[in-house]
Amino acid sequence: MLKALVLYYTRTGTTEAMARTIAQTLQEEGITTEIVSCENFSLQTLSQYHLIIVGSPTYYGTMAAEVKKVLDDSVQFHGELNGKVGGAFTSSGNPAGGNETTIFSILSALLIHGMIVKGTPEGSHYGPVAIGRFDRRAEEECRNYARELAKLTKTLWAS
Repeated sequence: MLKALVLYYTRTGTTEAMARTIAQTLQEEGITTEIVSCENFSLQTLSQYHLIIVGSPTYYGTMAAEVKKVLDDSVQFHGELNGKVGGAFTSSGNPAGGNETTIFSILSALLIHGMIVKGTPEGSHYGPVAIGRFDRRAEEECRNYARELAKLTKTLWAS
């Protein structure tokens, strides 16, 4: 059974709405999915997932401190996530708020773990972005991204 983690931090609820949409879509794609906020996440469970998607609001062009702490603490599992699938998403107050640098900062940590990440040719290429609020465009990007990552995870982890 394939397992996914959608890990997020939110202050206003926008990133949480994105996380819920991604998790719901992964479930619809047949992947058992756990959605957890950074404050409630037990790092000891990290290596049990085949797919890990991390979401954060954009703060000064990078991820929130709460997300950074989880990723920093994940060093104790270095090597255990190698070959697993990873992804990232973000929300921000405006289009030039540092969305791409936030996603890149999350993806960089996942790549250092040896995880496999996938871009998309349409929409937000590096991962879904909500600007200002969780609207129809952001919802579609979250759903499409989740479907793409589910497909990749199934291909890589088919038994």
